[in-house]
This record gives sequence, C-alpha cells and structure tokens, in this order.
Amino acid sequence: MRRKNGMAEEESEVAEDATAAKGGKGKIIVLIVAVLVLIAGSVGVTLFFLGFFDPPPPTEEELAAAAAEAGVEAPKGKISAMYFPIQPPFVVNFQSRGRQRFLQTDVTIMTRDPEVFATIQKHLPLIKNRLVMILGGGAYQELQTNEGKELMRQQAMQGVQAVITEETGKEDGVEQVLFTNFVMQ
Repeated sequence: MRRKNGMAEEESEVAEDATAAKGGKGKIIVLIVAVLVLIAGSVGVTLFFLGFFDPPPPTEEELAAAAAEAGVEAPKGKISAMYFPIQPPFVVNFQSRGRQRFLQTDVTIMTRDPEVFATIQKHLPLIKNRLVMILGGGAYQELQTNEGKELMRQQAMQGVQAVITEETGKEDGVEQVLFTNFVMQ
C-alpha cells in the first residue's frame, strides 16, 4: 500500500507541477499577446496622427472640376508655395565698438517651382556660402534697424537668385528669402 500511496503522491505532485507549468505558460502567453496589442495600437495611433490614413490630396483636374461645379473659376498654373528651410541656423560675428557681436538667423527660401526647389537642394553648399558672405558683410548698427534687416533680406534674396540663375537660367525662380529667426547679441 505504501507503494501505491507513494506512487499516488508522486503522480499527484507531477500533476500539480504540470498544472502549475500550464498556468505559468498561459500567463506568459497572455502577457505577450497584451504587449503585442499595445504595440500595434501605438503604431496605429501614430500613423493616424501622421496622416497616413488621410485620403490623397485632390489632383488639379479634381480641383478644376469642383471649381467649375461650384461656379468659381479655378486659378490656372498657380502652384502652392514650397519652403526650403536651410539648416543649421547661420551664426556670424561682427566687430562693433571694440566688442565681439553675433547674429544668429534661420533662413527659409520660398519658391513655387519644383525645379528650382530641386536646384536649391542640389546646390545648397553654394547657396550657404553666398548667404554667409552676405550676412557677414553687414554692419552691426545697421542690422539693428528694421530697414537694415530688410536690406539684408533683399541682398540675401538677390544672392540666392543669382545662384539659381547661374545653375538653371531661370531669373525669377526664388520668390522670397525669409528670416524666420533673427537674434543679435
């Protein structure tokens, strides 16, 4: 009887171990599934907020058809503005009244021509060089006035336009050069 009792106890212990192992594995599987669901949800929400699920923008034909249906004349050949921010910001130094002064500015180029936009990307080092020369050539006292800043912006636009004209032959490809940040110290 001992033997049967001993065997029964062993079988009982083995059965309990198997049940405990099954329960432990089940918990791990549930935990893994829960983590995967959370990851999938996070990716889905991120894609949603990034506009991945948005419908594609309407084509020019669709815009023209909608404008004609509404009785409004659609603008012809008007392409929306494209902005090319130049990174990193420009930092130039000036000597003013025996003290070292600095200018930090963010420059953004505006165009409506995709070919000019591609040219800006391709010849960015040349454009940056031209802008550094123009920005560094200004006088600190003049740049403290609005007129001085506007004059600097116009010179920067002419410099960028000169590079674009040299490379593409287009004389009016750049509409604006914008100073999106202008800090002097």
